[in-house]
Amino acid sequence: MADSTALRARDTIYAGGEWRAAVSGATREILDPADAQAFAVVAEGDEKDTDLAVAAARRAFDEGPWPRTPVTERAALLRRVAGLLVRDREELGLLEAQDAGKTVEEGRVDIDCVADAFRYFADLVAAEAPGRVVDAGSPDIHSVVVHEPVGVCALITPWNYPLLQASWKIAPALAAGNTFVVKPSEITPMTTVALIGLLTEAGLPAGVANIVTGPGHTVGARMAEHPDVDLVSFTGGLVSGTKVAQAAAPTVKKVALELGGKNPNVVFADACATEEGFDTAVDQALNAAFIHSGQVCSAGARLIVEESVRDRFVAELARRAEKIRLGRGTEDGVECGPLVSAQQREKVESYVDSALKEGAVLRCGGKRPEPAPERPASGYFYEPTVLDRCHREMRVVREEVFGPVLTVETFRTEDEAVALANDTEYGLAGGVWTADPGRARRVAGRLRHGTVWINDFHPYLPQAEWGGFGKSGTGRELGPAGLAEYREAKHVYQNLAPAPVRWFRG
Repeated sequence: MADSTALRARDTIYAGGEWRAAVSGATREILDPADAQAFAVVAEGDEKDTDLAVAAARRAFDEGPWPRTPVTERAALLRRVAGLLVRDREELGLLEAQDAGKTVEEGRVDIDCVADAFRYFADLVAAEAPGRVVDAGSPDIHSVVVHEPVGVCALITPWNYPLLQASWKIAPALAAGNTFVVKPSEITPMTTVALIGLLTEAGLPAGVANIVTGPGHTVGARMAEHPDVDLVSFTGGLVSGTKVAQAAAPTVKKVALELGGKNPNVVFADACATEEGFDTAVDQALNAAFIHSGQVCSAGARLIVEESVRDRFVAELARRAEKIRLGRGTEDGVECGPLVSAQQREKVESYVDSALKEGAVLRCGGKRPEPAPERPASGYFYEPTVLDRCHREMRVVREEVFGPVLTVETFRTEDEAVALANDTEYGLAGGVWTADPGRARRVAGRLRHGTVWINDFHPYLPQAEWGGFGKSGTGRELGPAGLAEYREAKHVYQNLAPAPVRWFRG
């Protein structure tokens, strides 16, 4: 552990337009998962800090100019933020890599996507019609449905894609005219803190954007239950999401939950009929499972492959997985970084151990790698792991591992493939690989997953909706539905020729 006295604690709580320390004075070290060394110290907020931030957001919404700022001006500010993100791309990409254990290239791509999200919601809100006219059947009646901001939004974001996930909430919340308090994950807060600074630089009025750095059990819990919060949006695990929903229930606030996934990647034999098709399907199976060390809610962690090509497919998959270069994300040639924490690595190890005891066959990985100059022994590294001969009763198949672990199941018929893919509590995402267009449409149509990729895995479009079935959550992000999450509908009915009703004759 680095000597924390060499690191100056930053005032990372922002409320009402002012940066400050935690009320309690508490701080937290932020560790680089590549070597477990502290590289920053942030304020450790609690319920008192949360109350101050919510009060600032409440005042800014009820008394400030932002909710009444013309849409064109709000859109212009979001575009300025996108420009600042482009300006600071290298610095932010590096910080994201250090904070979350990504490669620098992944960090840069994330910043590009964040800028895209701000641009998209700026364009979307600026192009909207002022309201939807409802025909009342009379020329003397003007009836219109308009959309207004929800109010104060509590935004709770995860540690795997810190800034990207924050942008999916902050950009539409601001576009709609809301104020907000954001709580980033306590272990990866740095880029979200930086974003608040960019919002201020872009000219956002004081009190509109607020951040409290601190743990979920204090800050997040208080945000979810706070009576002055109108909406809570949470992205994270199922257990924590359930607690957020329960805390929000007594005040009947709007709740958007983006939770876990256990995502199938279904490969039919005809997709592998040519060498090019085979190579592409294997390459994308690696991408689906091991990008960002599998710490992705939409990771294709369940490979469901047709039995006739299973042996060849798995053998090549394992051979190539063993060649993935692990190391610090800032090092040249590194393809995959560490897990985010010691706790997360221990969780992954426990899943692999249980799978082997339940009969899974280890094809590659399954252990911590040997130390190397680009891979310190103190880092939280774990080898990409392929577990063959898996079945639905195994914990590693049923539950979200959130690590570089790919399980392999097989099928013989299309119906069996669909049944396996849908046999999950979650329903976030899935992939289908086939050379048959008819089969592609049939299978995609039968999968109970919020996003289905055909002959691809992992791309998303800002214009599309992102949500899920089952225990993957209740929210919608991105696309017009993402903006709608942060609005309320109001019906304005105007009688241009009012007359006595004379309902009562007394």
